[in-house]
Amino acid sequence: MKKITLIILLFCASFMNAQEVNYSIKNISENTKLSDFGVTYFGKNEAVFASSRKDKSIRKRKWYLNKQPYLELFKGTLTTDGEIKDIESFSETINTKYHESNVAFTKDLKTVYFSRDNYINKKIAKDDDGWVLIQLYKATVDKNGEWSNIVPMPFNSDKYQTGHPSLNKLEDKLYFTSDMPGSIGETDIFVVDINKDGTYGEPVNLGPNVNTRRKEMFPFIDDNNVLYFSSNGYIDGYGGLDIYKTKIVGKEAVKLAVNIGVPMNSDKDDFSLVYKPGKNWGHFSSNREGGKGDDDIYYFEELIPVKLECNQIVEGIVRDKTTKALLPGTLVTLYGKDGEKIESVIADKFASFTFKVNCETPYKVIGTKEYYLKDQEAFETSNEADLELALDLNLTTNDFINVRGQLMVKIDPIYFDLNQSFIRSDAAVELGKVLKVMEKYPKIKVALGSHTDSRASDKYNWDLSNRRAKASLEWLIDQGIDPTRITAEGFGETELVNNCSNGVKCSDEEHQLNRRTEFIIINPEVVNEDN
Repeated sequence: MKKITLIILLFCASFMNAQEVNYSIKNISENTKLSDFGVTYFGKNEAVFASSRKDKSIRKRKWYLNKQPYLELFKGTLTTDGEIKDIESFSETINTKYHESNVAFTKDLKTVYFSRDNYINKKIAKDDDGWVLIQLYKATVDKNGEWSNIVPMPFNSDKYQTGHPSLNKLEDKLYFTSDMPGSIGETDIFVVDINKDGTYGEPVNLGPNVNTRRKEMFPFIDDNNVLYFSSNGYIDGYGGLDIYKTKIVGKEAVKLAVNIGVPMNSDKDDFSLVYKPGKNWGHFSSNREGGKGDDDIYYFEELIPVKLECNQIVEGIVRDKTTKALLPGTLVTLYGKDGEKIESVIADKFASFTFKVNCETPYKVIGTKEYYLKDQEAFETSNEADLELALDLNLTTNDFINVRGQLMVKIDPIYFDLNQSFIRSDAAVELGKVLKVMEKYPKIKVALGSHTDSRASDKYNWDLSNRRAKASLEWLIDQGIDPTRITAEGFGETELVNNCSNGVKCSDEEHQLNRRTEFIIINPEVVNEDN
């Protein structure tokens, strides 16, 4: 019998109740008459944002359609009341004469992802219609502390846009906006894996719980894997872009996104919401009435914490413990703390399964599959954010082996002296293994079969195999096995496992394969019941 491992990942999924959330907001003093938006926190006390503001330290910039300079990245110091002071250009290396906006930093502040017009190495690229598209780029800090090695993301294309990056807490996933093939609407939110070797997976659309037929933009994923984004495609919007949120598990939104309400949303565009990690405050952007300019940056505080209905998601993959092969079709059952059966699922074609469970609750999971023995693993959920609990549920035994599609007791070959049928001491050792298995699994029934090779006459081999089968049967009965649980039969040379039949020249080793005694489980369905 082989071994199974169920690899279980427990994801926190704190689903938001539909309730009114209260915020206080204010327009920060450093907004200009031009466009200011898209705050990202840079370390503990600084913030980076995009702006069309004029700055003497910046090279002469082009102007775009609404008579504003192209967007540049700026940074400033955060104050305790949410203001951004001492503003200066973020980087002469990253800023160009074209648009730059919306950044995401790794925690060590050595890597930045940013949006820019499709411009690199002093060359501008356009799509087939002559438009310059927004693209995602990455830069790293060199030994002198300067931003360098600016490269486009590998999934960029001159035929579609990518932008608005946001990194998750573990920094192994990058969320972004795009209208690439596979989009549901005009622009969608996508996520891509960041591999440990620095490469990237294939972008995945977050699906209809996030994306609509219209625009979804400006994603931000917080430390609890709650995704905030802006959309003009939901029927409950107040007008323009509204800010929505939903819980992300893996690469999927587990519930339809909900509007975060007023005063965060207005009848104009509201977007680029970010929370300061570990805080109940942050910044967002809006072009609502009463602002100072085109787009303004607003500071907000969450006054009443969102009420959470705590649920979690358990996901797992079933594998053979020894070979690591996937085992689709495995029955996986979830049990509660009192042993009550809650739910059973069949592992899909990828050998994966999912359960929804409550927080702060003990559970156990049991997996069963034909010819494998069940095992169980207990675990308890919690309220911790970003909890990934890996459990190995081992369905394991060395008592059985699957041979030619039949479940058999796993023993070494039983040998008899030439032309003899009495039980030798070494044969008794192997029969002792059968005895222990039958005692361990009191419901199993065994068909004992004794076989010979093709040498000697057919009749002689038939009689010899039956004498040996009878001797093995009697030995087990003498040790206390119920005679109704075991049958014995000799097959002579009628069931050879190779082509070494009469007249065929074979080696002693090849003939040995046919000289065997097998103990076939005739009711394998009860193996798991007995265990």
